[in-house]
Amino acid sequence: MPEELLDATDHEILGLLREDARRTLSDIAGRVTLSTAAVKRRIDRLRETGVITGFTVQVDHAKLGWGIEAFTELRFVGNTKVAEILRTTTRMPEAQAVFTIAGDPDALVWLRVRDMAHLQKTIDEIRRHHQVTGTKTLIALESWSRGS
Repeated sequence: MPEELLDATDHEILGLLREDARRTLSDIAGRVTLSTAAVKRRIDRLRETGVITGFTVQVDHAKLGWGIEAFTELRFVGNTKVAEILRTTTRMPEAQAVFTIAGDPDALVWLRVRDMAHLQKTIDEIRRHHQVTGTKTLIALESWSRGS
């Protein structure tokens, strides 16, 4: 759905759902001054058109023992296919997201690990891939995200 087909109320509903995806229809309706049925129709339309792709839960990974976040730049042999770049890390439980990039580096991997030894082991595992020619890792001190 093109951006211009969403009105201010659609954007407000999306913002409320980003803050709390478990928010009730009646709560949203009260905040956007529409009926509950009208809000449901709008959310259904946003789902049907693919603007809303799902609902998730936010987890405090530090409380689960995976509190360190890092970003690793990856460089590959020049003829490496994008699909192969993605396969290098997408099967690793430590990889939270992989972004292929036009230019240098070839990819950026968002990692989540338990501790520095776990990070080292993860980087070593990535480096063992025969087409990886170099890595550079940055450790996040704090993070903030607008959400999806």
